[in-house]
Amino acid sequence: MVARIKKLRTGLLALCCLVSLGLGGELALAESAAPSYNYSYWENAVAAPSAYEATTLITGASSGAGPFNNPQDIQVTADKQIYVLDSGNNRFVILDQDYKSVKTVDAFQFMGKAEKFNNPQGIYVTQQKEVYVADTGNKRIVHLDSSFKAVGIIEAPKSELLQANFEFQPVRVAVDKADRIYVMSAGVFDGFMEFGADGVFKSFIGANRVHVDAVEYFWKSISTKAQREQMVMYTPTEFTNLDINDEGFLYATNGDDYGDPIKKLNAQGADILRREGYYKPSGDLLYSTRSGGAPRLVDIDVSDSEIYAVLDASRGRVFTYNGDGYLLYIFGGIGNRLGEFNTPVAIEHSGDDILVLDQALGEITVFQTTEYGRTLNSAVRSYYNGDEELASQEFSKVVNLNANMEYAYAGIGKAYLRQGEYKESAEYFERSMDRTNYSKAFLLYRKEVLREHFSTIMTGLIVLLALWLGLRMYRKMKARKKVELH
Repeated sequence: MVARIKKLRTGLLALCCLVSLGLGGELALAESAAPSYNYSYWENAVAAPSAYEATTLITGASSGAGPFNNPQDIQVTADKQIYVLDSGNNRFVILDQDYKSVKTVDAFQFMGKAEKFNNPQGIYVTQQKEVYVADTGNKRIVHLDSSFKAVGIIEAPKSELLQANFEFQPVRVAVDKADRIYVMSAGVFDGFMEFGADGVFKSFIGANRVHVDAVEYFWKSISTKAQREQMVMYTPTEFTNLDINDEGFLYATNGDDYGDPIKKLNAQGADILRREGYYKPSGDLLYSTRSGGAPRLVDIDVSDSEIYAVLDASRGRVFTYNGDGYLLYIFGGIGNRLGEFNTPVAIEHSGDDILVLDQALGEITVFQTTEYGRTLNSAVRSYYNGDEELASQEFSKVVNLNANMEYAYAGIGKAYLRQGEYKESAEYFERSMDRTNYSKAFLLYRKEVLREHFSTIMTGLIVLLALWLGLRMYRKMKARKKVELH
């Protein structure tokens, strides 16, 4: 008996070690310095080819503009000019496609008076190349035309919606095609501030919901008024950044640990982000306190075909998702090598390239697609544009490059589904663990089979029924003969 107990203990210990090694391996993969990985349906970190690789490092000195000091934001125009908000130097610098400085703006004239920026934190450039700067230190939004002449200034608004002690501290700004201006102001918990084209404050949009801790709520309910006043107030979480797509939808990141850290807001402020992937878009799924704890998403960038990327400042990672919320790829990290960062604060795309701004180092890292990244991007865009045949071909290439990419199997399945190839579609959805679409494809395939073989099935049923009736009649006749004989 003692020997059996020792064997049982040894077996359990070995099993625990295997489990811990497996989990530890996944966590190590997710926390390694510059990993190439993704997450499976079961939320395990799995190896993946690199979708992007760092190719260029841009500094103020290399651009010819002089060293950047505490830069906070970047914007890239359609003709691939880069606007760098060099906050510590109270200016913004414009770089051309070759990453060389072509213009520096550190002052402007407004109403006959020379004005300067004071610790600006956010910049936005419209399609007409009009510039909006969140001039945080001066508590205003500065609007410049394409010639960098001041068009208007938005200062602290007056409204019944604002508290009497409200302080306007804009830190990020975005503008839609109708010239509506959306401002993220420090200390504002009611959402983004919306201004009209004339600079008049309209309302708040997209406030996060308040999350109440049940235990603290209980203690508040039995506390005195004086005790309740000393407790923490329940307030919504602040947004951390925003971007706007061509259709005028706001994409936002926030510090909401309980809800959804990424949102897509319509004109009414409702969150319409699709979360149809294996898990909701939120950055890393595996992490430890040693590596910075939960993801801290500080910026979001929206590309074409509803592809969007978010930047995690905790581990310096870039996570890219498609419009349905499937994680496509991960790259970046904290470190000293090319492609790693110290304090990443902003992300922008330039064509298929992705630029990441490092505040502490005052530099921009340019990432370019690998063959794997180009193929995956092409597959997603083809499917978004309705080209099912090309999408299926591209997703097949993705699977050949990365057998762990379960979403690619789903992409092939969706392409087959649109083409009416329900059997093949169901097979790929089964491989991708996409239960919802598998059920849909299987039901359609079953209907197709029944429709195609309806006459054969009905003929078979009629024959079986006739045989069954004939057998019954035969048995009855045989039973009668036995009775007559007796």
